[in-house]
Amino acid sequence: MKASRRAESSLEKLGCYEKTIGYAFNDRGYLIQALTHRSAGAVHYERLEFLGDSILGVIIADELYHRFAKAGEGDLTRMRSTLVRESSLAEIARSFNLSEYMIMGPGELKSGGFRRESILADVVEATLAAVYLDSGRNFELARDLVRTWFADKLKDIHPGFEQKDPKTQLQEYLQGRHCQLPVYRVVNITGEDHNQQFTVSLECSLSKEPFVGYGSTRRGAEQCAAQKVIDLIHAHSARD
Repeated sequence: MKASRRAESSLEKLGCYEKTIGYAFNDRGYLIQALTHRSAGAVHYERLEFLGDSILGVIIADELYHRFAKAGEGDLTRMRSTLVRESSLAEIARSFNLSEYMIMGPGELKSGGFRRESILADVVEATLAAVYLDSGRNFELARDLVRTWFADKLKDIHPGFEQKDPKTQLQEYLQGRHCQLPVYRVVNITGEDHNQQFTVSLECSLSKEPFVGYGSTRRGAEQCAAQKVIDLIHAHSARD
């Protein structure tokens, strides 16, 4: 009886996730694989993530190319990077309540892997690939889903300075005011080689306290920390 209830509960959760992403699977094996971390089984999301990353990149690039007919290659590249970067995908994952549906081993659950932005981002891409394969490689269907998932972000994005990565924005901001450049330090590295988590401390003249960033790479953690400084700058500007 308990096993039956758990099975029903799992099916209900999968159904909820399907409603959230806007697609009902014909073969839920694809969906289960997309939601499964390597800590929970030999069949996991990493191959799907590889495919989904490429599909997403093409769809976003095509969308930007046609939306911004006068934008140059540099602006288009920066806008695409903004939309598909780890933190952006993690935001979409959180809007899906994705951590409620992910399948992880006990150790990864205990370490809080379901909250890790790198994993959340990977599962969004894996979900896209799962939809693409389950639909018989229907690219137009995948495109429509991406447009829906990214609707707010596509509406808000535009060419210009804001699309430069956070480290570049911060450096240019400080240089323009003749301030000392920020100092980044790796303060912690956790996890196995294939799934590391970096913690970086950023010190700059704008605050007495350091800013802390996290990411699956050193660069990603540095970008995360720099984004926190940029957010502070924007908050102060809004108050002024």
